[in-house]
Amino acid sequence: MLNPSPLSDNNSSHQGRCIPAAPRYLSATVEPERDGQRVDRIARGQFGLSSALLRRIKWLADGIRLDGIRVTTRDRARAGQRLTLRLSDPEGGEAMTPTPLPLDIRYEDRDIVVVNKAPGMSTHPGPGHWEDSLGNALICHWQDSDPFAAFHPVHRLDRGTSGLMVVAAHPFAQERLGQTLHTGDFRRQYLAVCDGYLSPPEGVINLPIGRCPDSIQKRQVSPDGQPSVTRYRVLAQARGRSLVALELETGRTHQIRVHLSHLGHPLVGDFLYGRPCPEVIDRPALHSWRLALVHPVTGERLAFEEPLPEDMAKLVNGPHCS
Repeated sequence: MLNPSPLSDNNSSHQGRCIPAAPRYLSATVEPERDGQRVDRIARGQFGLSSALLRRIKWLADGIRLDGIRVTTRDRARAGQRLTLRLSDPEGGEAMTPTPLPLDIRYEDRDIVVVNKAPGMSTHPGPGHWEDSLGNALICHWQDSDPFAAFHPVHRLDRGTSGLMVVAAHPFAQERLGQTLHTGDFRRQYLAVCDGYLSPPEGVINLPIGRCPDSIQKRQVSPDGQPSVTRYRVLAQARGRSLVALELETGRTHQIRVHLSHLGHPLVGDFLYGRPCPEVIDRPALHSWRLALVHPVTGERLAFEEPLPEDMAKLVNGPHCS
């Protein structure tokens, strides 16, 4: 894998992190087989940058350097030279309002942060939640710890969904992780509590999902929808409910909620695809339980697990909805 540049502090973590004094850079020695190639070709081939990301980097004042000297994408490099690319966005380039909100951070370095998102928190700012989203909270968190970090979510969780999600701190990490979504290098597993006894106890739901024609928010199983695949396994059944482990092979909006509802087993508390159940839970009973990924810069395999939250843990043995 590529080596982090010595030009910035790349060893800070959530435990005892340092305040970095410079943007995040990526640096590597030009390989012998790339001797004489143009910088843009090396950046795409050796560093794995897309053309779009390279265009973004080249406009930064210190975006591309060869042996410490600024160069253009048209310049040619010799084998053994040190090519350095800036990964961080310009400081102050984030327009999102920083808001001091509680954050449950499970892992953090200069490239990514893994958070245990609380239910009720939106991933992005939006109508009614312009200043209380996860994005607002992370921008505030980074103001003191890493002013060059910016909010680049790799995937998202619905506002009511709790649990693990990963956010990139710069476009390169977001792009690299995005390329691994729905592969063995980026796995997401969920726990859900649904109405009824799901049968068979293990299987694959392969049903296309599209928009409901009369709603900008709601989705439905539709023959002309996008391919959508969810694997599931029932872990427990009691009092008319099933605790189910699920893994996504695709990432459609509301995928788990739509698939289970279509089978006649909507999530407990799902106001959109089932029915509200405020006496036992005030959100759809869905939790991002396990997250495994390959680090976008170091290549290290990381894995995290977040146990079932208390409101969902009570459901299988708790009261029915009235």
